[in-house]
Amino acid sequence: QVQLVESGGGLVQPGGSLRLSCAASGSISSINAMGWYRQAPGKERELVARILRFGTTNYGDSMKGRVTISRDNAKNTVNLQMNSLKSEDTAVYYCSAGKYSSSGYRWDYWGQGTQVTVSS
Repeated sequence: QVQLVESGGGLVQPGGSLRLSCAASGSISSINAMGWYRQAPGKERELVARILRFGTTNYGDSMKGRVTISRDNAKNTVNLQMNSLKSEDTAVYYCSAGKYSSSGYRWDYWGQGTQVTVSS
């Protein structure tokens, strides 16, 4: 099992920045990918950014160019730097972890989520 704990959410004004962090613990060897997803009220969960095996990064369209994902393997953490935030970025942000297999990536582990609210 892998446990994920997010931190860094909160209230920020439009145009501001936030940095989210996710710390993984437990069976770290069972994962080789980590990422961030978000879910706004009434909407489906969507990809924000993820780091796959070998360090490949993917970014969702909604925040591309405004977010940067990074991973610290020594600390088993993944960070999400978000800039130029907009009101439509308001959502619960979830950290996820998974592993690549011959069937593709499976995102088996999820954090509890951290609320990000962008409002003046």
